[in-house]
Amino acid sequence: MARRKTEVFSMSFLDCITCAFGSVVLVYVLINAKGGLRATAESQSMQAEVTALEDQVLEGYQNLVVLRNSMTQTQAESVRTEGMGERVQAETEQLKVQLADADKQTLSRREAIERLKADLKSLEEGTRRLEGASERADTTGTRVRGFTGDGDRQYLTGLRVGGSRILIMVDASASMLDETVVNVLRMRNMSESRKLLSDKWRRTLQTVDWLVAQLPLESEFQIYAFNTQTWPLTEGSAGKWLKVNDPNALNDALTALRKTVPKDGTSLENAFIALGALNPKPDNVILITDGLPTQGTSAPLLKKTVDGDDRLKFFERAIAKYPKAVPLNVILMPMEGDPSAPSAFWLASRRTGGSFISPSKDWP
Repeated sequence: MARRKTEVFSMSFLDCITCAFGSVVLVYVLINAKGGLRATAESQSMQAEVTALEDQVLEGYQNLVVLRNSMTQTQAESVRTEGMGERVQAETEQLKVQLADADKQTLSRREAIERLKADLKSLEEGTRRLEGASERADTTGTRVRGFTGDGDRQYLTGLRVGGSRILIMVDASASMLDETVVNVLRMRNMSESRKLLSDKWRRTLQTVDWLVAQLPLESEFQIYAFNTQTWPLTEGSAGKWLKVNDPNALNDALTALRKTVPKDGTSLENAFIALGALNPKPDNVILITDGLPTQGTSAPLLKKTVDGDDRLKFFERAIAKYPKAVPLNVILMPMEGDPSAPSAFWLASRRTGGSFISPSKDWP
């Protein structure tokens, strides 16, 4: 009997191997299933966290938009507030300036009131003298106006005020505002009311008032003001003579002079040309000025500044147009920086038979 072959892989061995493999597969399937459940749970948890973070980010964006809008509004309010602050500050400065101007105007009005009181007193005195109300022999209506000076000094001036036709010429240029060049430049930038109250111009007005008070009643007169131009103080009287015994004519001329604001340069040549237009010619001229002229009939075309030699030339050209045999009486007001003026005007006065005076500060 043949021997049976022995098989290494028998049925029982394969069964065991298969069972073992199945067990391994089963274990793997169980492990994998549990891992999938854990991963799904973790994924859902992370997704929830992501959703929460996204909600937080969205809320942050919304808050950022709100903050940006608030910041924009705050910046706009800040700009508006700064603008209001600047406007309030500007208005405050403007109010300060207006208050200062009001104070100046109040002071000017007070000074004007005092000046008007003094003028009224002078007019009343002149009226009394015209009416012969005074019993004194030296004030019995021989003068058209009265004049009361501020001081108690008596002066021997040598100034001849008489004549049949008397012309008073008043320098109304800017230099009549003060005695120094610096103060003249400062006064030129002030208001007209302040210019009218300058000490030098007030002295000039008092000088004219004194001269008018000395005019003979039977004479004729004319008062011209001049700077670069020349004009009569009484409107419509150019080239004409006025009666001294007409109080209205005198008062109109003096009132116009008190309202005249000194300005511009000085043309003595134009003043003497206007003098020559008077018919008949004056027999006595009284010139009130403070220095040599700064131009001829017109301003220099090329030179912007005028030195002492130029001013002497302008003066010589002006004197050449002055009528002969008419006395020129000069009242020279003080002014710095014009050393040639006293000698030039003195020589002109001597040549024409007139007088020259440079008054002190308390004259007249």
